[in-house]
Amino acid sequence: MRKLERKWSRELVVVGVHSPKFSSERETEALRAAVLRLDLSHPVVNDRDFRVWQSYAVRAWPTLMFIDPEGKVIGRHEGEFALEPFDGLISQMVEEFDAAGVLDRRPLALEPERLAAPTPLRFPGKVLADEAGGRLFISDTGHHRILRADLDGKVEAVIGRGDAGLGDGSFADAAFHAPQGLALDGDTLYVADTENHALRAVDLARSRVATLAGTGSQLMGPRVGGPARATPLSSPWDLTLLGGVLYVAMAGTHQLWAFSPESGVIAPHTGTGREALEDGPREAAAMNQPSGLTTDGRLLYVADSEASAIRVIEPGPGGTIRTIVGEGLFEFGDRDGTGPANVRLQHPLGVVWHAGVLFVADTYNHKIKRLDPRVGECRAYLGSGEPGHADGAAGVARFSEPSGLSVAAGRLFIADTNNHALRAASLATGEVRTLALSGV
Repeated sequence: MRKLERKWSRELVVVGVHSPKFSSERETEALRAAVLRLDLSHPVVNDRDFRVWQSYAVRAWPTLMFIDPEGKVIGRHEGEFALEPFDGLISQMVEEFDAAGVLDRRPLALEPERLAAPTPLRFPGKVLADEAGGRLFISDTGHHRILRADLDGKVEAVIGRGDAGLGDGSFADAAFHAPQGLALDGDTLYVADTENHALRAVDLARSRVATLAGTGSQLMGPRVGGPARATPLSSPWDLTLLGGVLYVAMAGTHQLWAFSPESGVIAPHTGTGREALEDGPREAAAMNQPSGLTTDGRLLYVADSEASAIRVIEPGPGGTIRTIVGEGLFEFGDRDGTGPANVRLQHPLGVVWHAGVLFVADTYNHKIKRLDPRVGECRAYLGSGEPGHADGAAGVARFSEPSGLSVAAGRLFIADTNNHALRAASLATGEVRTLALSGV
């Protein structure tokens, strides 16, 4: 809504109402972090008990309600929407209410909250560790840039100028908008440029950034593929490479897409685009805002976030998708066990395969889980479950909505999003420590 807020700053008041689905989202501090992460400038109400939801007979996320200057509901829209069509509608409303003399243009005495102090990272989303090259790549999502560091946290390059935008060129001139997933092929770093709805390629040898896929506009129509630069995408969230194909967790369309760097074509791979937890042939199955992606070199594993599920995909022709843990959009919690019915996660955003097991960033439970994909056994691995920032032994360490994972040199690297930190855990002992970044 920010475009409309700017244009109609003296006539339009936007109030966000947060009616939480997940139990973790009920906490005001979690909502505050989300408001800061999304850089919202309008007030947001924590409707934790669904009182506003019920008062306005809301039935779906999201719902847009139009309320006139006298407090009467004059329209509503359910589901996702493009902003542009509402521009003319709001213009018409402003003219009518202005003519009636009921429009109050006095500014509201509200100031957006900001982070108290600058931090080297701001809401980092994903991390990629390259053991062979001794490199770490960090999606510094809130700073709209990528950091390249060594495995001990010494920053060697800053990729992106640091403000939201879409621009190619040198590291200093290129612009990203809330980048997330990363994949590495030699000296080419692929980036899921989430809020730009684009895929970018970073040439690490030449220190250049180029756009590979996406138009910069969000896909709102039919979910079809085509030439990558002419095909709109929708919130690409994570990436992995397998067999020369770049697979994309396309959260905005509830699908997995596949991009061939050789042919320059991108297209849907798994899921119809309907939001549901449905297994079977991958073209006919359904997913739920997939946001984490990894591979064991043969299969693809997906953190299907909105269903609090982990799925496995056979990527080849005739392949299928199967749920390892998770049962549906409203089945979530924090429970260890074996099999879909006995395990509960809460909105996992990250997953990485290593040595036969999956490590899962169980984001809203503030934990890292260890999942055996062969039998579906899932157990808590790191984190007490209480949000916070504390180093130490596996079970007492604290995280705050960890979102990205990667493994190298005997350590599990964790993008600890709401702590604005990168954490590292010893795979041998489970000891967790905060990786201090230097040189940035």
